[in-house]
This record gives sequence, structure tokens and C-alpha cells, in this order.
Amino acid sequence: MTTEDTVFTKIIRREIPAHIVYEDTDTLAFLDINPNNPGHTLVIPKKPVRNIFDADDATLAALMHTIRKITPAIQDAVGADGVNINSNHGAAAGQEVFYLHFHIIPRFSTDGYKHTWGHTTYKEGEASLLAQKIAAQLA
Repeated sequence: MTTEDTVFTKIIRREIPAHIVYEDTDTLAFLDINPNNPGHTLVIPKKPVRNIFDADDATLAALMHTIRKITPAIQDAVGADGVNINSNHGAAAGQEVFYLHFHIIPRFSTDGYKHTWGHTTYKEGEASLLAQKIAAQLA
């Protein structure tokens, strides 16, 4: 399935229904059909992009603008204590729909969710070497 033939492109084309909360020239935001909490919203670019690695700067900027604009409205509408904003890129990271999207998940102090990721520590000198390796990739 290509980015041009996903559930999200069908929502953009209005071929399947969605509870749209915001739309502009470049982005679309709608309620997730399997929410973690009420108000769980997905934000997508209208331009088909598989994931963050394929997105150009303008697409990412438009997504971040929309996320920043609508997140306070979502939080206020549901009375959330906070929000998680996340996105998965690649199957190993949990991406299920291979079309760039961000989740805005309202959080409540009583929702019972914990951090979803474990934690680890670096061995002596490991962090320094890894930081150098990443910096070298960016050079």
C-alpha cells in the first residue's frame, strides 16, 4: 500500500468518514477511532508522506503549526491534565499506517497510563562515543 492509498488519504478525499476537528490548506486533524483517551486526535499532512524521513521542512512546519494550534483546544475541551504528542516511524517503532501522522493524546492524572518506554543507562564512556558518532553522521 502506498501513501496515496491509505485510510488517511481516504479521509482526506472524504471517501470514509472522520470526526474532523481542524483543517487548513496543508493539514487535517481528526479524532482517532481507537482513542487512548477522549479527544485523542491525529494530525496529518495533506501531502502524502510515508514518515518523518520522507517529509520536507515545509510539511513538518505545517504539522507543528497545526499541532501547536489545536492542542490547547483539545486539552481544554476534555479537561485534560496534560497531553502526549507522539509519532511512530517504521514498523519497529509501532507505525501501523504508513502515512506520516502525529497523535495528540489528552492525559489525565487518573487515566492509569504509565510511561510506555523502558529506561536504561549507558556504560562508562558509551554516551560520549555515541554522541560523537551521531555528530559525525550530521557533519
